[in-house]
Amino acid sequence: MFGYILISVLTLLHIYVFGRAASVPFLKRFVHRNLLLWFGVALWGIFVFAILFRHGESGTLATVLELFGMNWMAILFLLCVPLLAVDLVTGFGFLLSRFAPSLRGWALVLGVSLSVVAFIQGFRPPAVVSYDVRLPGISQEMDGTVIVAMSDLHLGSLLGENWLAKRVDQVQAEQPDLIFLLGDLFEGHGTPQGSLIQELGRLSAPLGVWAVLGNHEFHGGGDGNSVLIDEAGIQLLRDRWVEVSPGFVVAGVDDLTSSRRSGSDVDHVSKALAGRPPGTTVFLSHTPWEFEKLARAGVGLMLSAHTHGGQIWPFGYLVRIFYPLLAGRYEVEGMSVIVSRGAGTWGPRMRLWHRGEILRVTLRR
Repeated sequence: MFGYILISVLTLLHIYVFGRAASVPFLKRFVHRNLLLWFGVALWGIFVFAILFRHGESGTLATVLELFGMNWMAILFLLCVPLLAVDLVTGFGFLLSRFAPSLRGWALVLGVSLSVVAFIQGFRPPAVVSYDVRLPGISQEMDGTVIVAMSDLHLGSLLGENWLAKRVDQVQAEQPDLIFLLGDLFEGHGTPQGSLIQELGRLSAPLGVWAVLGNHEFHGGGDGNSVLIDEAGIQLLRDRWVEVSPGFVVAGVDDLTSSRRSGSDVDHVSKALAGRPPGTTVFLSHTPWEFEKLARAGVGLMLSAHTHGGQIWPFGYLVRIFYPLLAGRYEVEGMSVIVSRGAGTWGPRMRLWHRGEILRVTLRR
């Protein structure tokens, strides 16, 4: 269903962008209108085929199609935004009619420029972003504990073994005491390669490597990737808690968006916190929801992801409607919340304006 909605929206964007581009004086002078429109139809056809073909397929052709289709989707969006801005200012050509076609040309130039910047940001390695968090009740022994958290890797046809190996090296270079994986480890199309599991198995920390499931782990209606995560030696927190050190609890839940879509009425948060011992609690949730409930339950720190920080501006304004805590650090009724932009990318290998990130959190008394 999501694929068909995406195709419908992108069909309208193709019609709009190429219809407006046909009125640009430079293009009218050097490119025949029919050629431009047929070029748009061809790009639309390749995109649709890429969306329909990539599910359950692997290999070079599937990778090339996915790379082209997803990146073209983002480019089309970045072409549409400045074009729409010009149309709104000019009343879709009824105002400033003499200048509107030329302004549309400059809008296309701006869209191409933004796409180039987004490509550069998307292919840069994620930054390590550091936070100091003071937690009430933390023991003297845990003072200075270093947590490294990584999320939204989206491992699959576009982000593979070599990319993951560099991310594992980044994490281990921080000498973490705890490693958290905050969901969406895999893209969710087909079974992940065994080499990816082996690379994830290189992650190690004195107090363990812990993970929660993201929405992409539930693609296809199951959670088969949880078995592969176990095989990598990573311990899953599925609506449960664990005391990793006396008085220091780590709790985690399955993805809350997947639960809502399935119509489940399970109270994942209460289930995950039930019966935990007194002390300090760090809570892992792929989706940054239920934060007020967690704060009232006495959780000291919540780590989340899922939003990608909007990934490509100005998507963030839309994403914030559903996820008020979009990216970065927040304080909620005395509880610290950190929402990661994610290390990888969903869909296009593009980011605008911020590149991906890996979290490094130092706990203080």
